[in-house]
Amino acid sequence: MQIKKTDCSPTNLEIVNKTIPKMPDMKILYELSDFFKVMGDSTRIQLLWALDINEMCVGDLAVLLNMTKSAVSHQLKILRTAKLVKATKQGKNVYYSLDDNHVKTILEKALEHTNE
Repeated sequence: MQIKKTDCSPTNLEIVNKTIPKMPDMKILYELSDFFKVMGDSTRIQLLWALDINEMCVGDLAVLLNMTKSAVSHQLKILRTAKLVKATKQGKNVYYSLDDNHVKTILEKALEHTNE
């Protein structure tokens, strides 16, 4: 990362120069931004919380959240694409759960921060 020309001068160039090599690549930052956009939807947060508690199928999630199966499926597809949930087929049903423990940790830390 380089210092770009802006309309101001750094107050402390030493701190700026020390920070530059520690900044993630812009591609990574855009991906992180997209991650938070997915997490920033209240319906998807409800789905994630439900799946943090129990593995569930679309029908059960629809009843729990008072939504249509179609609407739940649409949101689950977004969460799967973002690698936040995974699907497991059991007989005729597909059950959803959090993709990994990182998702659980992010949810719990976010709630902790919100409750401060």
